[in-house]
Amino acid sequence: MKKQVNISVISKQFDGENTEQTEIMTVGEMKLYSDGYELIYDESEASGRAGSVTSVKVHNKSLVTLSRSGQTNMELVIEAGKKHHCHYGTPFGEFMVGISAKSIKSEMNELGGRLDLSYVIDVNYGYVGDFEVSIGVKTIN
Repeated sequence: MKKQVNISVISKQFDGENTEQTEIMTVGEMKLYSDGYELIYDESEASGRAGSVTSVKVHNKSLVTLSRSGQTNMELVIEAGKKHHCHYGTPFGEFMVGISAKSIKSEMNELGGRLDLSYVIDVNYGYVGDFEVSIGVKTIN
């Protein structure tokens, strides 16, 4: 089942000294599957990633795959209690990042809901930051 939805994304990054927060609101689509769901939306100038498409797939409420294609290309795998090494491409070059999930909370149904992620990113085992992402979804009637 596919539905058009309003999507709100609040992203916070902490590096031990500084905190940075961004918030975007956009229209996208939600696809529901027997074991989870997928959110797909176009990035905009506001996010700094215009020309890219983002996909957030949630499987069994415990595994999230965050993919972006276009100007930046990446696929981050966030799984509770595990660390994954993932590809992250930017206009300036490509590198591998480590993703260690702290928590995943998913409450989604056919009307919308919320996804909250908390994870740590490192590059070559060097700490980059702690991240918190909250995604709110509401179907468009």
